[in-house]
Amino acid sequence: MAPDHPLNANKARIVMLVRNGVVGDSRVQKSAASAAAAGWDVTLIGRSESGQTETWKIGDADVRLVPVKRGFHAHNSRHGWLRAPLAYPPGPRRAQRERQLRNWRAQIGEAKTRLAVEGHGLGTGAQTVRKLALAPRRAGVKLAGKWIDLRAKESARLTTSRKAMDSWIDRVADRFWISVMGDKVWRRFDPRLWEYETAFGPVLDRLEADLIHANDFEMLGVGARAAMRRRAKGKRCKLVWDAHEFLPGMKPWVKHPRWHKAQIAHERDYASSADGVVTVSEPIAKLLKDSHGLAELPTVVMNAPDVAASKRPGPSPSIREACGLGPEVPLIVYSGAISIQRGLGDMIEALPQLHGVHCALVVGKPEGDLAVELAARAAELGVSGRLHILPYVEYWQVVPFLSSADVGLIPIHHFQNHELALITKFFEYAHARLPIVVSDVETMGGMVRMTGQGEVFRAGDPVDLAVAVKRILADPKPYRATLETGLLDEWTWAAQAERLHDMYRNLLSRG
Repeated sequence: MAPDHPLNANKARIVMLVRNGVVGDSRVQKSAASAAAAGWDVTLIGRSESGQTETWKIGDADVRLVPVKRGFHAHNSRHGWLRAPLAYPPGPRRAQRERQLRNWRAQIGEAKTRLAVEGHGLGTGAQTVRKLALAPRRAGVKLAGKWIDLRAKESARLTTSRKAMDSWIDRVADRFWISVMGDKVWRRFDPRLWEYETAFGPVLDRLEADLIHANDFEMLGVGARAAMRRRAKGKRCKLVWDAHEFLPGMKPWVKHPRWHKAQIAHERDYASSADGVVTVSEPIAKLLKDSHGLAELPTVVMNAPDVAASKRPGPSPSIREACGLGPEVPLIVYSGAISIQRGLGDMIEALPQLHGVHCALVVGKPEGDLAVELAARAAELGVSGRLHILPYVEYWQVVPFLSSADVGLIPIHHFQNHELALITKFFEYAHARLPIVVSDVETMGGMVRMTGQGEVFRAGDPVDLAVAVKRILADPKPYRATLETGLLDEWTWAAQAERLHDMYRNLLSRG
């Protein structure tokens, strides 16, 4: 947007929402920074993990992290009168009774010890009397203990049952509530979605946004309700929904069976509230239009790298230096979120077949459980010396950081969302001039076959993955050459952000 655009002059306020702590979410950071650079007054609201409000800036955009108080899981927030009538009700009652029982037992233990110590100076009759006097207390505590243990076991059984949600009662209940409540069933299946409302809603109202940009499905309802409140006061407020993935096709983050149903219903409940919809790929755009009956095809804003930011002056970190490797050592890299369905285990299994090749994982939690498991498996296979687990760098540093590697890996497994998207690391590898080894998922596999920028292997097959890596390492020049043909011109954040900014302008110009 030109600096003298009328919407710049009056500094229309854009408030962006995201469920996470912002750091590590490159799409959200780039959206905020580029919108602020284009002249809007931008505030990005995310979730604080510290329990305190945190503030900083990304370029000219303000970032504000707000504490979100987490309550009961939906499946543990109601009493199981029919399923487990003896179970304790939700809340602290069970823990209180168990603490009370431990206290009683400690008191009985003290009384028995005192009797043993003092009994030496008493006659047999006196000892008998004191033992008899203690007997009712001992019997009472023993009986109470059996009762409390029984109720605690019933509570544990109820919790396990509700996590599984596989009984006939659960199936009937699900059908009943879906038929009665329709898309509003999320309010019963996952009322924790309201926790974002109670945390972010008051902050949003104070900011008086002209446009709210809600990132992903959990923020859609928060943004829609805030926009409605602004309009109810006679104020202008537009809502942009940024769908990062196709929700029905994702692997659920939460294992509880009702969670995914709740998120899908919540998204359907508020999708029609959006004045504009953007997403990350053409296939997802078509699915969103069809599944939500949208009047227009969502605008595609691919999560391409911010090439201009990558050229900031000053030293840039190097992945080879971080791994302590010279230029002659073959180095393959995976950069991104860490999860089993992303095929990271397959990478470790392939290493024994790639003699002398080192592998770097650049992930958000290098000390997390899965990273530790992957390192342990590498040790079992005798390749731990060739595995390097590194933390994220700043989003603008990713491309230069990766550029000294030899191959970029995308070994994701077959899930619907994996089939649909051109994900962030695809573009980052391309701008780092890395040949790509990708699994045979539909969109990315098809793109690599079309462009010739890498090799495609069978998802979940470490042997085929190793073959693909070897093929590139044997002669990387043809793969790199395809990336110098103008292919990357459209794969920049500057080009993609202009589509987003055009949507902002069009919506705000309508008043």
